[in-house]
Amino acid sequence: PALACLSDFTEMMRALGYPRLISMENFHTPNFMLVSEVLLWLVKRYEPQTDIPPDVETEQDRVFFIKAVAQFMATKAHIKLNTKKLYQADGYAVKELLKVTSVLYGAMNTKGVERADVSEEDSSKFKFDLGSKIADLKAARQLASEITSKGASLYDLLGKEVELREARTESIARPLEINEAEKVMKIAIGCVLEQVQKTKDMLNNVALDEANLEAKIEKRKLELERSQKRLQTLQSVRPAFMDEYEKIEEQLQKQYSSYLEKFRNLTYMEQLLDDHRRIEQEMFEEAANMLHLMQNRLKEEEQRLLKSGNNDDSDIEIQEDEGSDSEVEDRQIMKQRTATETLLQG
Repeated sequence: PALACLSDFTEMMRALGYPRLISMENFHTPNFMLVSEVLLWLVKRYEPQTDIPPDVETEQDRVFFIKAVAQFMATKAHIKLNTKKLYQADGYAVKELLKVTSVLYGAMNTKGVERADVSEEDSSKFKFDLGSKIADLKAARQLASEITSKGASLYDLLGKEVELREARTESIARPLEINEAEKVMKIAIGCVLEQVQKTKDMLNNVALDEANLEAKIEKRKLELERSQKRLQTLQSVRPAFMDEYEKIEEQLQKQYSSYLEKFRNLTYMEQLLDDHRRIEQEMFEEAANMLHLMQNRLKEEEQRLLKSGNNDDSDIEIQEDEGSDSEVEDRQIMKQRTATETLLQG
């Protein structure tokens, strides 16, 4: 049944002149964009001057769009749509769309446009326009509401006909007295005269109110003119302290400019000081590393000399020579220490 509904729907949409080709594959998964586009096209085809927002980006916009279309179809075409199935935008939504397309398709057939004779080009040119009949539809709707209200009031009056018939019969059967009729007419004339007098009094009061309002308007105009003149005088008069204010403002501007210059210079000097301290710290760390390396080298040299002195088992002459060698080595060690001290001083 779903496939049959979908095939009927596609054929009806093609006959109505829908510009796009709708296939059965479009509704296997929810396709809300296609459903919204078809709904908007059907609404425009039913009544071109309708105003329904086409925004369907967010969830709230989609809900508002579905509600607006369902309300339009219920009030204008008397077609009840299931909003939940339309929001699903799948095969179940096709059944709801088929309700609207069948009405438009039937209306097209009643005008003599046969489905078998209409080609694809003719169906694209077909225009089902109800814009010219909107005034007639509104008048018919208004007359229908008036007929309904008049019928309800007539039904209520006919329900009271039994009691009113008896009262009417008694009034007709009762003889008419001229004195009573004259009295009633005098009372009615007196009421009308009172209403006329009240109306005249109201007119007189309106004239008085109009005169009072005109006097108030003139008074307000005079006050406005005086206020404008006073404003002009105040604007033309220069305050006594204005010159001093302008001088102080100029001095303030100069002080502010000098402040900005000093602030920039101070910031630049602080940056230079930070760079100088960083360079000194790097030089100090490099000198400490060099001193550490020199100390390690001196320790290694002393250990090497001690080992060479202990391993020497020669005679006294050789010892004397070693003594002379040790003196040379001591001199070298002293030179290295002096060089280290000069490096540290540097």
